[in-house]
Amino acid sequence: MVAVAHTFAARELDRLGRRFPRHAGLFHLLGEVEVVFGFWAMVLVLAMASILDVDRALDYAESRNYTEPLFVFVVMVVAASRPVLLTITRVVDALARAMPLPTPIARAWLGLAAVPLLGSLITEPAAMTIAALMLAPKIFRPDIREAPKYLALGVLFVNISIGGTLTAYAAPPVLMVAQTWQWDSTFMLAHFGWKSAIAVLVNASVATFLLRKHLMAASAMPGDAPGDVRTRVPGLVMLVHLGLLAGIVVFSHHPAVFLAIFMMFLGYTQAYERYQSPLILKEALLVGFFLAGLVVLGGLQRWWLQPLVSSLAPLALFFGALGLTAVTDNAALTYLGSLIAGISSESKYMLVAGAMAGGGLTVIANAPNPAGLALLKRGFADESIGAGELLLGALGPTAVAAAAFLFL
Repeated sequence: MVAVAHTFAARELDRLGRRFPRHAGLFHLLGEVEVVFGFWAMVLVLAMASILDVDRALDYAESRNYTEPLFVFVVMVVAASRPVLLTITRVVDALARAMPLPTPIARAWLGLAAVPLLGSLITEPAAMTIAALMLAPKIFRPDIREAPKYLALGVLFVNISIGGTLTAYAAPPVLMVAQTWQWDSTFMLAHFGWKSAIAVLVNASVATFLLRKHLMAASAMPGDAPGDVRTRVPGLVMLVHLGLLAGIVVFSHHPAVFLAIFMMFLGYTQAYERYQSPLILKEALLVGFFLAGLVVLGGLQRWWLQPLVSSLAPLALFFGALGLTAVTDNAALTYLGSLIAGISSESKYMLVAGAMAGGGLTVIANAPNPAGLALLKRGFADESIGAGELLLGALGPTAVAAAAFLFL
């Protein structure tokens, strides 16, 4: 809970650095949301080593599964590479020109709707990375007021959280239960996917309509293309990058394989450096550190979360999961649910639906959210994203997602 409180206070800590310049470096470090959970995980392990012993502390730290943090780090770097981003941008631009809408509005709508749904194929972390980089120069700009940006951020986080439910492997909370409960992609599409798609389209449409004036104004300003994706890249280079990304996604549960593919990617980018933009290694490492800290701290939450989840009736479980997701990772929540013996089919649905619907409420609610925060925060005041403002921005799209899962 201390780490959660630190997350909500991170913006104020960052501001303290301006008031006390002598310690600005320390306050800035503690004000980085991506650092919070990794920092407190280190504190926890050091405390265990002091109170228990070093071997037991190391055994606990090494017993945790770090596949997801490693995968998110790798997929962020590859998905944000210039050839991959250029490919997606060209497709989005072609679709935007074919739509009966002004091109800037159509592009934003596709970034908030089509890319999150694409996450069902390329995984949610990859979709978040691509969507954030595409939308940053269109919506998340310092010259646009904060309120519209927080609305768009809430929609993006919620849509990414539910947009990966058309398959059984793309959304972290689904991955936690799919094998145990024998949920395949056909089951997900029939019970979750089509409902999620409707909610994604509604959220994106409402947000784009409310942001239309800002989008048209931003389109007239320089910097409308993310990075330098307009620079020509040979088709073969683009195909190699897409192939490497596909390999990473296919072997997302096998760190030895996807890390080997990542090494090949790094070598290839060095060999053809002229076709590359600077890789987002720093941002991806911070996100991986955040998620690794969440894994370490989350391992000690079972004592109170699992009894609470198992004691709730299906409808109460839905709203309980939706609320609890705001203060704990939704994948950890569904994982604990998968350990409950004899849980009914209705309760299974309600648990996963609630966890996914609440995935945009906070930065810790869904694994891809820290990636979006790391890539978009420069467009906000003080280059930081307020937890309270994000919560307010996500309430509307969260209600739409919840209604879709409950009433459709």
